[in-house]
Amino acid sequence: MKRLGYTIAALVFGTDQLVKYWVTAILGLQARGVVGLIPGLDLTWVENPGVSMGLLRADGAVGKWLLVAATFAIAAGVAVWIAREANRADTVALGLVLGGALGNIVDRVRYGYVVDFIHAYWHDHHFYVFNVADAAITIGVILLLLRAVVAPQSAKPV
Repeated sequence: MKRLGYTIAALVFGTDQLVKYWVTAILGLQARGVVGLIPGLDLTWVENPGVSMGLLRADGAVGKWLLVAATFAIAAGVAVWIAREANRADTVALGLVLGGALGNIVDRVRYGYVVDFIHAYWHDHHFYVFNVADAAITIGVILLLLRAVVAPQSAKPV
């Protein structure tokens, strides 16, 4: 099972970093600001110094490194959990979380912020700007919560 989880984490991490490279180096989104794709979906440059949805902003160097350390500790915990997990669905979800966390850690170390750029909206309702790593983390956490609520007995290790 752990090979599955770590493979998914590596795929998420690689995809996240590749897309961020495309957005920053190839597309030059930072200079362009916004690129419209289709109605309801734009690429919008956002430098997120905080965690999910801009919470817990880490504006200074100390805050940045504390956030890196905290995120790394969580990622390490998830990596250990993957190694011990026997349930396939939970392993997939944990792989998504781990890959996303690692992708955002690399951004924070490299730039001092996380590169966010996917901006979905519906008419005047704008959703948070996010990235591939954020989407993977969110999907992974939702899968874990659903498994815990819907099938709590089968979530126990075999």
